[in-house]
Amino acid sequence: MTDVGVSADLSKLRVRTVEIRDDEVVLIDQRVLPHEERYVHCRTWREVAEAIRDMTVRGAPAIGVAAAGGLALAAGEAAASADDPAAFRAALDEAAAGLTATRPTAVNLAWAVAEMRAVWERELAAGAERARPAAVAAALLARARAILADDVARCLAIGAHGASLLGPGDAVLTHCNAGALATAGYGTALGVIRSAYARYGDLLVWVDETRPWLQGARLTAWELEVEGIPYRLISDGMAGYFMSRGEVDAVVVGADRIAANGDTANKIGTYTVSVLAREHGVPFYVAAPLSTVDLSVASGAAIPIEERPEDEVTTFRGVPVAPAGARARHPAFDVTPAANITAIVTEAGVLRPPFGPALAAACGGAT
Repeated sequence: MTDVGVSADLSKLRVRTVEIRDDEVVLIDQRVLPHEERYVHCRTWREVAEAIRDMTVRGAPAIGVAAAGGLALAAGEAAASADDPAAFRAALDEAAAGLTATRPTAVNLAWAVAEMRAVWERELAAGAERARPAAVAAALLARARAILADDVARCLAIGAHGASLLGPGDAVLTHCNAGALATAGYGTALGVIRSAYARYGDLLVWVDETRPWLQGARLTAWELEVEGIPYRLISDGMAGYFMSRGEVDAVVVGADRIAANGDTANKIGTYTVSVLAREHGVPFYVAAPLSTVDLSVASGAAIPIEERPEDEVTTFRGVPVAPAGARARHPAFDVTPAANITAIVTEAGVLRPPFGPALAAACGGAT
């Protein structure tokens, strides 16, 4: 993708969501936050895949970075067991398929896998020393680390662009978690909020709890607490109340996939917030890197929506919250139509309607 002109000093990140080491991918365990800060050490691509599947790591950019790290692990493991390029390629293909299948809605995961595939295909086709599995594995490890640093840089750029949409004293509502925990360490929607708070020093964040996983209550609130940014936690059903009273100046959310026309898939409940915002004349902003844009999908109707297990609704952390035998549905995402979106903030700048031409032009500089 194109250079964003922003460097990322990873040592200054307060939250390290993903670390890609020589022989392991280290993930902060988001299932146990905010009560415990625990890290999971994945030493195989299958362990990374399971961590994505069971929500140890979540958030579209973060799972893309984790998947890149998982492929680097797969390459290291395959290179150590065989020096045959054909067997090496087969092992990488298996890992790529397994990682891609973990969560279907977030396009960043497939994007990161494609970025890694481009590296091994290029290196294996080069012949001679570059095609040796050990050399390819080293190239893949370097690319995975570059994807991580690149994500932080792009989020910093998103934050800088998006801060201009907010003003001193604004009260901003966000849904789910699109912060450091959802990325490699800075955030998209919370990146905008972080940057605005650094600029103005006067901001209030309304945090939707985000049932059933409570990413807002557990994760966004935890991040804002760490950063010292003022916030108030509310239940999902309270957003309309505060909008009706004029107590919400803007909504900023992340995205898991943005269709070519601007329709946006994000955590379940986002669509409802967008309808409320439109009804009350509140600007509704989506913040996401261009890797979240899928120009191959014409509209939100074609975005696959992951449906997760019923017991994630009927229980919480193993404790029943519904009658025994209760049936449930759990679509993990919904689609906000482009008509409800005021602007999409990317590392390329703030995009305004009509989103089709704006997204196409912004992605024209991406590779």
